[in-house]
Amino acid sequence: SDKQERKKSTMAPDPKIIDLFNAKKEGDAPAASLEFFPPRTDDGVKNLYARLDRMKDTVKPLFTDVTWGAGGSTASLSMDIAMQAHNTGHVANLHMTCTNMGDDTSPKEAIKKALQQAKDGGIRNIVALRGDPPAGEEEWKAADGGFTCALDLVVYMREEFGSDFGISVAGYPEGHPNAISEIADPSTMTPAEKARSSSCDGKTFTCKDEDYKKEMDYLKKKIDAGSDFIITQMFFDTAVFIQFVKDCRTWGITCPVVPGLMCLNAYGGFKKMTKFCKSRVPADLDAGMEEKKDDADAIKVYGVDYGAQMCKDLIAFGVPALHFYTLNLEKVVYGILDGVGILENAAASANEADASTMTAVGSAWARVGDTVKCEHGQGVVTEMKSDGAAVIKIEGRDEAATMEKGKYEKVF
Repeated sequence: SDKQERKKSTMAPDPKIIDLFNAKKEGDAPAASLEFFPPRTDDGVKNLYARLDRMKDTVKPLFTDVTWGAGGSTASLSMDIAMQAHNTGHVANLHMTCTNMGDDTSPKEAIKKALQQAKDGGIRNIVALRGDPPAGEEEWKAADGGFTCALDLVVYMREEFGSDFGISVAGYPEGHPNAISEIADPSTMTPAEKARSSSCDGKTFTCKDEDYKKEMDYLKKKIDAGSDFIITQMFFDTAVFIQFVKDCRTWGITCPVVPGLMCLNAYGGFKKMTKFCKSRVPADLDAGMEEKKDDADAIKVYGVDYGAQMCKDLIAFGVPALHFYTLNLEKVVYGILDGVGILENAAASANEADASTMTAVGSAWARVGDTVKCEHGQGVVTEMKSDGAAVIKIEGRDEAATMEKGKYEKVF
C-alpha cells in the first residue's frame, strides 16, 4: 500500500545501540537516552514530533525509545513515531510486546510483519517485552498462538532475523511487580529482602529471595538467548540498582545495564506509578514529595534536584547511560542534565506549553479506583469493561456514567 511505501526510509539504517556502547572509551561521560509514549491526539503527536527535534538538538541522545501501548493498542502509531524519530536523526529503539498487535493475522505473523516493517524503515533496535494487559484487564494473557514471555520474543527474533536487530530487554532491580509479595511480618525479611522492600498504605511489600532468584535466572535466559543489554524498570533508591548490577554479574550477566529514570513531574502521577509498580520510595523522597504536593512548580524543582543527585550517584558507580522516562516532557530532563554537568543551562529553554496534549493512549493503569474526567465531570472508576469502557461515579451525581474508551482520561 501507499502507507507501507511511505515507511521505507531514505535514511541510512541505524547503528545497533550495543555497538555505540562498545565504541565508548574509558572515562567518557555517560550518554543520555530518552523514552516517549504515543500521545492520544493528533495534536499531541504533532507536538511530540517538535519535541523530538528540540530534544535531539539539546540532549543529543545516544538512543530514543518509543513505547508500544498496553495489549498492542498503539502498534501502528508507535511504528510511525519510531520511523519519525529515525528519519529525523535519532537512533530509534522501538518497544515491541508479545501481546496482540491489533491485527487479524496470527500473533507471530503480526510480530514478524512489524519487525520487517521496522527493518525496511531503517530501525535496527528493538526492546523485547512481554507487555502490560490491555486497558480494562487486570491479568496479562498470551494471545492464542502467540508468545508467552519476552524470552520467546527474543528467541523468535534471533531465529527469524539473525543479527539484523540489536535487542534490549527489561530488568527489575526490585523484582517484577508480579513477583512482589505483601509481607505480613516485616521482621521476617532477610537483609536483601528489606533493602528492596517498599511500603504503601501501611503494608510492606518485597520480592522474596526465592522469587528474586527466579527473576535473575529468567533475565540470564533472556540475555543468553541473544539480548544485547538491559534497561531497568524505574527505581528511586540507587543502592537497589547498584545491588542489582552486582547480582547480574554474580549470575554471569556481563552486558551493559542501563538505569531507567522516571522524571518526577507531578505528585499524582508519582503516587499512582509507585503504587502500581510497588516501587521502593526512600523516606527522604517521600517526605519531600508530601511537603510540596500542592505546589506543581515546586514538585518539578524537587524532581530535578532529586533526579540530579541520583544521576551523580549512578555516574560515580559507572553506568553506561542515563535513560529518562520523559513522560513526553522536557523540563525535568534538561534540569537534571544541567545539574550533573552534561548540559549547561538547557532548562532555561524548556518549552512545555503543550503539556496538556501529552496524555497517553489508554494504558493498563486505567483501573477501578482511578480518578478520571469526562464530559459529565470528574469521578472515580467503579468498573472497567473488557472493551476499555469505564463505569464512572461522577462527583455530585447519583447515577454512574458509562464512557467508552477514549472518552475519559485519568487525572494525575
